[in-house]
Parts: sequence; structure tokens; C-alpha cells
Amino acid sequence: MGERSHGLQSWIDRLNEAELPALAAVVQDLHRMAREDTSSVQQLADVLLRDATLTSRVLKVANSVYYNPSLEPIRTISRAIVLIGFENVRLIGLSVSLIDSLLAGAPREQLPQLLARSFHAAVQARNIAGYLMARSQEEVFIAALLHNIGELAFWGCGDEQADELAALLARPGVDEEAAVREVLGTSFRQLTLGLVRSWNLGELVTLAHGTSVKGDPAVKSVNLGMRISEAALEGWDSPAMTELVGRLAGLLGVTREEAMRQVLASADEAVKVATTFGASRLCHLIPHTDLELLRREREQRQTSLLQPDLAVLQSALQELGLLVSRKANINLVLDALFQGLHQGAGLERVMVAVLADQRSRFSVRRAVGEGTGHWQDGFSLAAQAPGEPNLFSYVLKNREAHWMGVPASYSLNDLVTRGMREWLGQGMFFIAPLMAGSREIGVLYADSRVSGRALRHEQFIAFQRFAQMAGRCLEAMAQK
Repeated sequence: MGERSHGLQSWIDRLNEAELPALAAVVQDLHRMAREDTSSVQQLADVLLRDATLTSRVLKVANSVYYNPSLEPIRTISRAIVLIGFENVRLIGLSVSLIDSLLAGAPREQLPQLLARSFHAAVQARNIAGYLMARSQEEVFIAALLHNIGELAFWGCGDEQADELAALLARPGVDEEAAVREVLGTSFRQLTLGLVRSWNLGELVTLAHGTSVKGDPAVKSVNLGMRISEAALEGWDSPAMTELVGRLAGLLGVTREEAMRQVLASADEAVKVATTFGASRLCHLIPHTDLELLRREREQRQTSLLQPDLAVLQSALQELGLLVSRKANINLVLDALFQGLHQGAGLERVMVAVLADQRSRFSVRRAVGEGTGHWQDGFSLAAQAPGEPNLFSYVLKNREAHWMGVPASYSLNDLVTRGMREWLGQGMFFIAPLMAGSREIGVLYADSRVSGRALRHEQFIAFQRFAQMAGRCLEAMAQK
């Protein structure tokens, strides 16, 4: 691949020069047909017939029980379109092209994991759209499937820089977004949007990344499908999944139990779809729905819960002490802080939320722990919401750490807003202000809600100590 590329446009050029142009051409042609009412059976057949291997794979999928339960033999693309529909054949062609292009050779482990999540999201989104829309469910499927096309393309063609990023992401407590920007010079989201525009992949794929059209039922379906596929990796009974099932139930006008049944049925269907498309190696990466097996796995996980490590805790405290005198950068401070609280004190989820947008709101600077992956992208809490005070602002103003969920904190329960509960769940947590001298920076948050274990006194003492040490580091940085 030659010399190192850095920045959005250089990556788009680089990926277009790699092994993806053929995929881009097929995807572009198939998307164009979705927008043109005059697209004919012959035009779709012509696109697929350009590649004999693609034609063979499409016919194999079309003859599967999933798409052709009557098992009537389908020997031509035209016959496939007649029997199973124009949109289904278009979807099969696009999906097979994506799988074959990206999984050729020996892909890195990140690629099949992300592709499995994309297929799961696509099925979830299409089935949600079936409740909300009379048509365009297949377009929703494709939009969800391509939602992370930039990241998929990177892991498929990134070569030595993919190895570099994989090594960075393997570090405990790493800031994923910062690591991606360090290696690529841009974000995966921007890379996806760049490829979508470069390949002319259609408006819905772009809209699903925006914030101004979330009321559109197609966009709602894509975004909810994506979030369900991510939350499923944390467990069907995780706080994130519980929140999403509640949202789905409200959206569809059904009970939580009915919404959960639909989610589990869609997960099972995603396994069948991946197998049908010839990607059976992805199936074990889609969370299974065997509730008895899930129960046994949960019991096994309880025996291997995160435990405090005094040596790691003391080492992290010493590192923060050294960083005060060195006046180091913020990432080194956060590395030591998160290592000490997560691996040292045994706190399962740790988050730093800072004041952003002219100090008008709290956003997540970094988070670690199971189920925190989406916090950095979506968490937002108004710093001074009119008529709705919140605990983050209160803690920062009063400059005092609190152990929430114990009797001494009950008077502050009204400051835990509904939005905070939706993001963070219910139960005990620690919270402390982060200050740089007299300057308010944000708050430090920690809990053990992954397992539901009660927090302990010695963890709170460690939490307070780390918050104080981090503040000293921030004050030293401000004086630098």
C-alpha cells in the first residue's frame, strides 16, 4: 500500500485504489436502481451477470429455503426476480458482494466481528421498519448493513495501519475515538460518510448518521437496529438492552415482553441470513438466544468478575503523583486514572464527563467497562437545564464526592434525572468533581452495575483519592 496515508481524503483515495472499486461499482449500480422507478428486470440481471461468480452466488441464495421455501428450481437471474422479487434479488446481490469482497483471504478478527454486527443490525432494522413503514424495508436493511462501511473497508484494506490501530485498541482504558484519529487522521464516521458520497450509495445511509432527521421512520429503524446489535454483545439482560427494548415497545405500541420476543426472533433470523448468504463463519459472532445457555454463561461470568488489584491501584496512584510534577498531557492522566479505578479498585464502569460546548453540557471524554461503548458518542447532559437541576452540576458546584444509593445520599435522589437513569441505569454509583485548581472541568463517575454487586467502602476511599490526584494533575497542566 506504499507510504502512510493520513486524513479523510487520503483514506478515501487509498480505499478506492485497493480491492474495493468492483464492490463500489456493484453497490452503486444496485442503489441507483432503487431510486429509478424505470429500472427493469433486465437491467438488474445485467449488473449481476457482469461477474459469473456473483451470479452463481446470487442464484445459490435465491434457491435457499430462506428465500425459496417452495424449492422451485431457479436457474436464471430473471427467474429469480420473478419468483422472489426485484428488491430481494437486489439485496442479495449487494450483500453477497460485500461479504465476498471483505472476507476474501484471511481477514483480521475485527472485520468478521463488525460484519456480523452489521448483518444483525440490518435484520433488526428491517423488522422494525416492517412495523413503521409500508415499504422500503429492504432499503433500511441495506442502510444498516452499510452503516459502518468506512470501518469495514479500513479493517479490510488498512494493512500495517490496521495492525497499529488494533494494538492501540487492545490497551486497557484506551480512548477509542482518539486512537482512531491518531492512526487515520479522521474518524470512522467521517470515513463512512466520505465513502458513501464517493460511491454514491444513497441518501438513507447518509441520513442515518445525521441528527436532524431522527423522526424519519426509516432513520429510526436503522439507528435502533444498530444500537440493538451493539447492546446484544453486552447481554440480552444488560441495562443497555433493557433501555432499548423499552424504547422499541413504546415505538411499536407493544408490551416490553412482545418487543423482547421480536428482538430475539430477529437475532435468530440474522443467523439464518448470514448462513444463507454464505457467511456461516459470522454466525457464532451474532449473540445467540438460547436462554438456558445464557443463564449458564451468566453464572460462569459471575465466577470471573473483575476483582480489585492492590498492586495495580498503588502503581496507578504513584504514576499520577509523577504526572503532577511532569505536567503530562491529558491522555496519560486518564490512562493512569482509568487503570487505577477499573483494574485497581475493581470498579466495573468508569467515566469522565467534561463540560463542553461553551460549558453548556456534559459530554463523555472517556469511559471504560462493559456496556460503555456508546456513551462517548451519544451521552449528553445539560449543565444548567432550566427548571431541572441535575447531580452532575450539583457535585461540580459543591465540590464534594458522593456515594449514591446509600441512605446518606437519599436527599440527592431527585437530582438524578430521567435522562441520567436511561443512560446509566439504576443502582449504586460514585461521583466526584474534577477540578483544575478553581476551574470546573467535569465529573468522575464509577459503578459496578455489570454484575450488580454492591460498592464497598474501600472502593469509595480509592475513588476519592484518584479524583483528588487527577485534579492535581489537571491543575499542574493548567499552570504549564
